[in-house]
This record gives sequence, C-alpha cells and structure tokens, in this order.
Amino acid sequence: MTPPLRVLLTAGPTREYLDPVRFISNGSSGKMGYALAEAAVARGWTVDLVSGPVALPAPKGVNLTQVVSAEEMFITSERFFSDCDLFIAVAAVSDYRPRVRATEKTKKSGGGLTLELEPTVDILKTLAARKAPRQTIVGFAAETRDVIAYAQRKLIEKNLDWIVANDVSRAGIGMEADDNAVVLLARDGGREAFGPAPKRDVAEFILGRIKP
Repeated sequence: MTPPLRVLLTAGPTREYLDPVRFISNGSSGKMGYALAEAAVARGWTVDLVSGPVALPAPKGVNLTQVVSAEEMFITSERFFSDCDLFIAVAAVSDYRPRVRATEKTKKSGGGLTLELEPTVDILKTLAARKAPRQTIVGFAAETRDVIAYAQRKLIEKNLDWIVANDVSRAGIGMEADDNAVVLLARDGGREAFGPAPKRDVAEFILGRIKP
C-alpha cells in the first residue's frame, strides 16, 4: 500500500525582536497556509505545519509546530524537510532582524533611533537547494508591483517547481483577508490565474494543479 503524501507547510509571519516587547513583523494572518493545511488533510495527506504567531485554531489532523523567529522556523522546517514529498512555503518570513537584541525594554529618548539590521536565513532557497528528485517545492511571492516578473525571478533563483504570485496591494485580498487572487507559475512556463475567491477554494486550486 502506498503511504500518504507527506507535506511540509510554513504559514504566518515571523517576529524578529528588538527588545523583550518590540519586534519587526508583517501583516500575514496565516489564513492561506492554514487553508492549504486543511485542504491537504482532507486529501488524506500527512501534514507538518510550521506556523509563526497567528490567531487561528490549529487545523484538525495536522502536526503543528509553533515558532516565532525566522531562525526557529528554519530549524524546525529543516527537521521535517528530508521526509517530505511536497514543501509549500507560504509563510511571510521577515527578511531582516536586528543585529543586536536589547535585553531590556528600550526607553524613548525623545530623539531618533537608528537600527542596524542583518539578513535572516532564506528558508525557501536554503531548503530548495537540497531538493531530492522525488520532492516538489512550491513558493509564494506576495508583491505590490511587477508581481509576475518578481515571481518568475524567484521561481528560478530559488530552484522551485512552482510559485504562487499574488498582488498584496489590492484591497480585500491577500494578507489578513479571507479571500485571495493568485497566479500559479510553473517552472516549465505554465501559468494559470484563479480568484478572487475564499482562501480554501484557492488552496484546492493550488493542490489540484501542482500534482506532486
């Protein structure tokens, strides 16, 4: 009997702390990643979900690991990666973190504040570089301009099989919204648009097209 497909999913934002109470993050709600996790479970697949901080209930039937920072998300995803057949990187990972994290709350001084930032680990690119022939890698590109061009560049540069592009500058879709509109791009040049539609419907569209 063929074992169920094993899927690794990342979802939600990450937080990079400046001090014990302040952090750099973004508006990702995790809804798209969680919708994909639910749709994958409904197909009988085994799902490892690595989630940043979100206000969502855990999808039933998934192996959920909650993390905070990009480094924690990378370490956890790395642990599951070699066993997965399909990796879908939905999380909106912070690109930078403070070079120095204060151990106590930084007090307001009345003047300006300069932060020195350093890059976080590129989870998708790092893991995709280790891709085995049996594995399928899917990325997401949330952009505010030149959406398709940026997504196509990311598809090639990060060694992906598919990328899901969406324009997060549009009102009512994408980050924090219940609906999404996407363009699915394949490494072989294929392209198909879907939505606006509820994120669960978008999830079904994506899983139905990638055919791992």
